[in-house]
Amino acid sequence: MRVIVPFAPAGTTDILARLIGQWLSDRLGQPFVIENRPGATTMIGTEAVVRSPADGYTLMLIGPPSAINTTLYENRLSYNFLRDIAPVAAVFRVPNVVVVHPSLPATSIPELIAYAKANPGKINHESPGAGTSSHLAGELFKFMTGTNMVHVPYRGNAPALTDLLAGQVQLGFDTMPASIEYIKAGRLRALGIATVARSQRLPDLPSVSEFVPGYESSAFFGFGAPANTPAAIVDKLNGEINAGLADPKLKARLADLGGVLVAGSPDFRALIAAETEKWAKVIRAANIKPE
Repeated sequence: MRVIVPFAPAGTTDILARLIGQWLSDRLGQPFVIENRPGATTMIGTEAVVRSPADGYTLMLIGPPSAINTTLYENRLSYNFLRDIAPVAAVFRVPNVVVVHPSLPATSIPELIAYAKANPGKINHESPGAGTSSHLAGELFKFMTGTNMVHVPYRGNAPALTDLLAGQVQLGFDTMPASIEYIKAGRLRALGIATVARSQRLPDLPSVSEFVPGYESSAFFGFGAPANTPAAIVDKLNGEINAGLADPKLKARLADLGGVLVAGSPDFRALIAAETEKWAKVIRAANIKPE
């Protein structure tokens, strides 16, 4: 069996696919080969899965672009994600964290909002690129708080964080795995986590929703298959993946990636649909266009 990962090797998504792939291989007694097919914000890899036979021998790693691209590239997609991909199982969600350079005079979410309102257009917030989950997290925050801040897109997490650490930009809505070491080292100041509940990895950090009710932004990850893959195969894979999420060793390895496990996942399709609708509103309200 093959697992198509529409992201570059060596990142969180690649590690996740290999951990789950090895678990499935051990449980089902057959090899799971990981194929990285990055490019076109996951569209290349997704198209490969859509064109594959619905025989249960092809899986894909699903992430935030699957929901975001539906609106961001609505006139350029060759597929309809919710129609052409059968969700198999969700695995975890990776929260965004609101982080600022220490030079910014804000030590809490209320202080950030007050400072932004008193200084419209003077705070620059970075992201790995237009239309990424970090970018949309920032746009959602601005929309819900009525603040005016300038988005500065980069080509990837590394250059965005480099400039944030140097104080060239002041604010980020970065994923926890990308920013947690800088937070612990005191090089970035964390103001809030974007999940509804607080994180066990940063238990003293308040949730943004404690100050901005209803605010939530996290990247979801899971697995899908070509549409019309037999239900019995989807159910089997769902059961085996969820068995892995309950296994102490695999659970610990996944927790190290900075995510919050999503066990059970019978409603993965509903989760993808909800994320698609949520980010569609943000993309249209902010008039976000692909780069």
